[in-house]
Amino acid sequence: MELHQHGMAELFEQLGLGSSPQEMRDFITQHKHQRDSAPLYEAGFWSASQAHFLKQAIEQDADWAELVDQLDVMLRP
Repeated sequence: MELHQHGMAELFEQLGLGSSPQEMRDFITQHKHQRDSAPLYEAGFWSASQAHFLKQAIEQDADWAELVDQLDVMLRP
């Protein structure tokens, strides 16, 4: 079975966000916040569909899970 390796730009596209390097940096800068121990998908800036995608990626250990974890780290101060 062949696994597809996604990149951060593809994750941003999957979430319906701008995926250029500058757009990704701007998003991270704008949304970097302190969530304590709350999961990434509970952050208030996601739409319902984005939050669902992020939650599902982690819970199902989908091929997006590693990138979602990386995004979580990038959004923490």
